[in-house]
Amino acid sequence: MMDRPPCWPDDQTQRPNACAHAQYARVIHNITPLYGPWAGWRMAGRVLVSPDGDRISPERLRGLLWRENLRICSTGRTRSGRRSLVAVAKLPARGHFADDD
Repeated sequence: MMDRPPCWPDDQTQRPNACAHAQYARVIHNITPLYGPWAGWRMAGRVLVSPDGDRISPERLRGLLWRENLRICSTGRTRSGRRSLVAVAKLPARGHFADDD
């Protein structure tokens, strides 16, 4: 016997209702709407889709976050915007030494 969502009718002669179709799309195809601050965004397969229809893969998102972390580290600030406690010593440029002969 197949595991059915709770909203699927018990009578096998009936077709699945909208709730059962939504459950199938969510489980099989990972078509999942998001809520709260992510309202309008959705998961479709393995990509995140914006309200405008732009798609971003996990690899691309990971690359963007990596680049943002590098930018934050290079400015000496933490993610919260405060300066980090790590001191950066600036070394003077290499000096020219003349022969004193």
